[in-house]
Amino acid sequence: MTRRTYSQYCGVARALNVIGDRWTVLIVRDLLVGPMRYKDLLEGLQGIGTNLLAARLREMEAAGVVERAVLPPPAGSTVYRLTEDGLALEPVVFAIGRWGSRFLGQPGEADVLVPRAYFIAMRSRFRPEVAGDLATSYEFHIDGHVYEVRVEAGKCTTREGGALNPATVISLDVETLNALMLDGLSPEAAIRERRVSISGGDATSVERFVAIFAIRQPGR
Repeated sequence: MTRRTYSQYCGVARALNVIGDRWTVLIVRDLLVGPMRYKDLLEGLQGIGTNLLAARLREMEAAGVVERAVLPPPAGSTVYRLTEDGLALEPVVFAIGRWGSRFLGQPGEADVLVPRAYFIAMRSRFRPEVAGDLATSYEFHIDGHVYEVRVEAGKCTTREGGALNPATVISLDVETLNALMLDGLSPEAAIRERRVSISGGDATSVERFVAIFAIRQPGR
């Protein structure tokens, strides 16, 4: 199949030739939290369809944006991961997300809350001036998935998978994470209502996390 092209000698047009098709940027978004198996990508991109996902991944491989790799034993699974060119899209995804957030409003009945999307938003919205000299790691358990958030030396990294010796383990559902980050739900209320459980830390750990990462702060 011949790919469509804008046939313009322009950086924007060339970029859209590669990532302008539907779902492509969301595939990049998901792979920014780490390599993934095909079925994990399919699960997180509800509505894409298996044939379309396969086609998009082939196109992205051909463009040099993603590549296949085999995880070392004992996993041994074939995964898709971003290449150097794919990783260079991180600030692009951040910029699109920040611009698009003005149109979010409240989730509609048909909207799916995707846990891994929030961990990309955390990197984009990280407030180093609030984090200061904090050096810590959080492990999140959300709807059967595990994520690490690490803050150190004024920088933030996130990835899918367990943290090594996390300072705080936080368990909650994606609706509660959305409320903490976007709706101004206070950590105190979330803990009091048993929407959040904590291990290896206390309410102060969650309060500081929200202060660093939430798009809308409690009480605003």
